[in-house]
Amino acid sequence: MAQWKEITTQDQWNEQFEGSANKSKVILKHSTACPVSFNALKEYEAYLQNESAADVDYLLVKVIESRPVSNQIAEDTGVKHASPQILYIKNKETIWNTSHWAITEEHITAVLN
Repeated sequence: MAQWKEITTQDQWNEQFEGSANKSKVILKHSTACPVSFNALKEYEAYLQNESAADVDYLLVKVIESRPVSNQIAEDTGVKHASPQILYIKNKETIWNTSHWAITEEHITAVLN
């Protein structure tokens, strides 16, 4: 079972983004004020219950509480901000992203496995 790690600072994000050259990153941008985002978080966590990939770091950014980090992710990846949103980053490139109701355990599994 994999666990996600929350990122709250731009320094943490920069470290993760640079580190994606060695280890892929999956980031969920989550709004604590949004029911759609709450559902996406449940789907993300359901995916992680069955996932044991050692070559991926799973991350979470709360977009309201950590707005500068969320904005920096959009800038660095070139992916327009949405919430909820999930991004798969490898070698500092966005391989896949989706948002809102498309964030399901089934969809994440289909893309990442």
